Amino acid sequence: MQHFFDSPPFKLLFSILMLGCMGLFSTHVQANMPVAAPRSVADITVKGRVTDADTKEPLVGCNVVVKGTQKGTNTDANGNFSIVVSDEKAVLVIGFIGYEKQEIVVGSRTNVEVALKSSASELSQVVVIGYGTTTKKDATGALKTLKSTDFNRGIVNSPEQLLQGRVAGVNVTSASGEPGGRQSITIRGPGGVRTGSTPLFVLDGIPLDNSSTGGATNPMNFLNPQDIEAIDVLKDASATAIYGARGANGVVLITTKKGKSGTANISVSSNIGVSNVARALPLFTADEFRKQVVAVGGTLDDLKANTDWQKEITRQAITQDHNLSFGGGTDKLTYYGSVGAQNQEGVMKNSSLKRYTGRFNASQKMMDGRLVVDMNLTASQTINNRPPVEGVLGSALSANPTYPVRDANGQLARYQAFTNPVLALDLNKDITTINRIVGSISPSFKILKNLTYKLNLGVDNSSSTRDVQVFPSTVPQQDGRLEATYLDNRNVLVENYFTFTESFGDHSINALAGHSYQKFSLAGRNWSINKFAVSPIEPANNPSLGQELTLATNRPGGFAVINELQSFFSRLNYTFKDRYLFTATVRADGSSKFGANNKYGIFPSFSAGWRLSEESFMQSGPFTDLKLRAGWGQTGNQEIPSKITQALFTSSASATTSYPLDASTSYPAGTTFVRLANPDIQWELSSQMDLGLDFGLFKGALTGSVDYFRKVSSKILLEVIPADPIQPASTYWTNVPDMTITNQGVELDMNYRHIAQSGLRFDIGGNITFIKNVVNNSPYTVITSGSATGPGLTSATVNGYVNGQPIGTFYLRQYIGIDDKGVSKYADIDGDGTGGTDKDRIAAGSALPTRQFNINASIAYKGFDLGANFNGVSGNKIYDNTANAYFYKARLVKNLNGIAESAGEPNESINNAAPVSTRFLKDGSFFRLNNLTLGYNLDTKKIGINNWISAARFSITGQNLWLITKYNGYDPEVNTDRTVNGISSFGIDYLSYPKARSFIFSLNLTF
Repeated sequence: MQHFFDSPPFKLLFSILMLGCMGLFSTHVQANMPVAAPRSVADITVKGRVTDADTKEPLVGCNVVVKGTQKGTNTDANGNFSIVVSDEKAVLVIGFIGYEKQEIVVGSRTNVEVALKSSASELSQVVVIGYGTTTKKDATGALKTLKSTDFNRGIVNSPEQLLQGRVAGVNVTSASGEPGGRQSITIRGPGGVRTGSTPLFVLDGIPLDNSSTGGATNPMNFLNPQDIEAIDVLKDASATAIYGARGANGVVLITTKKGKSGTANISVSSNIGVSNVARALPLFTADEFRKQVVAVGGTLDDLKANTDWQKEITRQAITQDHNLSFGGGTDKLTYYGSVGAQNQEGVMKNSSLKRYTGRFNASQKMMDGRLVVDMNLTASQTINNRPPVEGVLGSALSANPTYPVRDANGQLARYQAFTNPVLALDLNKDITTINRIVGSISPSFKILKNLTYKLNLGVDNSSSTRDVQVFPSTVPQQDGRLEATYLDNRNVLVENYFTFTESFGDHSINALAGHSYQKFSLAGRNWSINKFAVSPIEPANNPSLGQELTLATNRPGGFAVINELQSFFSRLNYTFKDRYLFTATVRADGSSKFGANNKYGIFPSFSAGWRLSEESFMQSGPFTDLKLRAGWGQTGNQEIPSKITQALFTSSASATTSYPLDASTSYPAGTTFVRLANPDIQWELSSQMDLGLDFGLFKGALTGSVDYFRKVSSKILLEVIPADPIQPASTYWTNVPDMTITNQGVELDMNYRHIAQSGLRFDIGGNITFIKNVVNNSPYTVITSGSATGPGLTSATVNGYVNGQPIGTFYLRQYIGIDDKGVSKYADIDGDGTGGTDKDRIAAGSALPTRQFNINASIAYKGFDLGANFNGVSGNKIYDNTANAYFYKARLVKNLNGIAESAGEPNESINNAAPVSTRFLKDGSFFRLNNLTLGYNLDTKKIGINNWISAARFSITGQNLWLITKYNGYDPEVNTDRTVNGISSFGIDYLSYPKARSFIFSLNLTF
């Protein structure tokens, strides 16, 4: 473990943050907290205990502050506190999230008992809504807030994993089990063909760019989950319209942890995880293989070994995750800093993700609190080492299990017929290093009592290098090769906005108006070199050893793109009698991605709420909270390729771009159009309505919400074929006027909390989403996507965008069995007497689930707690491209390994091909125990260490412990990217990295 902390990035981040933050602490905190001064003789030590007024259970971590001073403390595991006050007139302010604040005059007492009353249904909880905050009771849009205590546990690399299954209407799918692998996330279903469906992520007020930061990893991996305080998910247009042209797919607002006044603490966490492959494929053992090859009529090639190739390329993986944070402050200055280091080994050998993070933020109040300056800074480095996953897995799944891994000399065996999968791990190397810095400074000034101006300056800068190496080898024969890629991604934000608040009588107004400018710069370059001689020197360490550098095979490349977005936005919140709520939002967005005739678009929204529980006729009812919500709005989607509104041409010397000037075959350089200009292109438009009901029963013990939504995406952007066949370009980009993609459904979210007099506490809750997606008025019979891979599958596609069917529909020939010749039969849909042609394809189901569900439960007693999270989906299909390419009889007879499925049907011919069809389409439904955590909070006061350690927690977490599914691949939660010409694909499994089952042991200490 020592080498993990000796890395230069970790040392640099740690040194900068510790020196800078401790300097701030010393300069400001100690200057305002004269701890070294002699105590006055009038000082009084007050001790006390804070409990829940209803259950009498102690409240842990409650803030106790002396009013008007900077003195403060927190309650311990038993709800006890001790604080020194100057005299009997001192006032103690006791506050805790979800409870009503109390102020107590000390008087002559040296012991106080405080019972805090719970805020009904936690309606006073603050939620972030974009350019501001509101309370849960005043929100009129469809949104969900998750605090850090609600997050998923386990080995987590990105924010999407924290909320998987926790929010109704949000579907998070891991593309694979690879460390740092991409996450697919949709909010209330996908709504585009070429534009993607990833929501907009906003980190502490900075909208992030969805484009790649380098390599094949998730761009959100740079953020340490330990630094996240809360995640707010905005789901409907009335909530997301404030983000205009980028809000169509929903918005995820991430708020990081901040320092708190009146406290000063240091926290340390250390996590060690052990992972193994959760579900290995049931390949034939060597003995089974010997029988099966002969049984199907093959000639056995037997080298007498007994090799489990799957086991040989995988391992028991160790993950280390260590974090240190410190925070606190006074009334005028609060600060928070952290450093973190994670080293996650993948369950496949030679795969890993290392991440080093540093974070610091501070908030300074000046001019009697009228000027507040907030500063945030995040720095990270991720190093992703990945083997050639598809190549190694494909070899391991098909390799003859009677072949040995090593030869008689103990060296890795080398075969002419195939590549030893273990050797392939050593002959390839792919390392991506990404450095990313995200920072902002946000001063706000209170011009008048009810008018505040805020400036938000932010920068998000990342740079990456990727070296892909193929090491030279004689057996198997392969030339050495080096591919190097460099990428720079910069996002600069400048925002100015005013906030006005006013209350008069029964009326309350909150108004917002502002301007935003954001510039995105993306540039990359690549080069390669071939034919390295066999040597101990890696190609990346000395590229000059490469012997082939020709433009034909090693042409260097590059690109540079600049996009700009200018916006004007406003929002009005109006409340009457604290029960009638109204919100109106409008944003005007101008984007350089769109045509000269449509540079700006207007995105309005309206929503209203009625708090029935505040009406007099509801006062005697069972509801502690009952609110009706209704909203409508329009948002846009600008996630399309840059410059498609402009003409593009190419110049080259070829038979397709010019004519010979004589009878020879010599062609002069010619210029042809690749793309025609279209100044009318604009963003896709999403119109959405939402009807919702929020409720609370049994004094807030049971809370929940029900929502009906309908989202219609129109002006769909497509690359289409011109109506006029005589065109200089074969295709052009346009908004299809009548085509729509509709998502509609119902969401139900409920939670029940009970606290017994004995101190036993339990929570149980969950959510379920019913959702339907449909494509209408497409100009094409089918828009194909989802390219299949494998022998004989070249150019075959799996997905199709078909009118009247959902996105992600599998458009396939219908397999109906084996004929009397042992050959596959397919349904004759068009009635021409020949089954299995392209005209016989059918819509055979969709990769999109029609139901998503989650159950979470926890129970706590004294210091012990147990929490579990289950999630699942149903109504979806998976195309098993792995089985299509590797598991059929014609391969088994050639001494290529497989599973029971490979033996095929009894009368199937050994020459029967395996084209793309419903034969390999499978049920993708599953129900999973996502994580289970058992923890213990040590009472440090009882053992006499509370003066040094204020809190200590031990826990063990099991991740991906249990799975129910009919799918027989590695895991049903899969989405291999098989995009065709930019058309999104869904639900394809092709040699996906196996998912892991993990156990994580954790220790958390607070000083």
